[in-house]
Amino acid sequence: MLKLAEKYGSKPANELPMLFQRILQNTIRDHCRRQKVRSRWTSLMSSLIPQHEEAEYEPLDSLQDEDNNSQGLAPDASFEQSQLIALIEEALILLPARQREAFLLRYWEDMDTAETAAIMGCSEGSVKTHCSRATHSLAVIMRKKGVHLP
Repeated sequence: MLKLAEKYGSKPANELPMLFQRILQNTIRDHCRRQKVRSRWTSLMSSLIPQHEEAEYEPLDSLQDEDNNSQGLAPDASFEQSQLIALIEEALILLPARQREAFLLRYWEDMDTAETAAIMGCSEGSVKTHCSRATHSLAVIMRKKGVHLP
């Protein structure tokens, strides 16, 4: 309703029901697409989840670096995790700049499409395209490096 009022308030009253229906359909479609992408990345990153952790574990929160010693992983698990992080960072560098920017803002910084579009100075559709291409490229790069995430 807010989108309808903001963008189409000046339209004739007889056009509003169709516009509202289209806005609602697009919003639902966008939500479903976002959920699909998020669930894909959740499943890809699930290999980082220690088996003894509870269900609400956030894999990106546990990635360790030299300054983060808050979680005591076993040495072998810590080594594997650091290798995986290095591979992901290498793969991100190989992406075109716009794809890398869109991917990092959307999935690592957890921004929505509108915020990302505003920062990148492009349309929301462009952000979605860049993210989709980045996701597919990263999957291919990681497979070529021998990383097969579920």
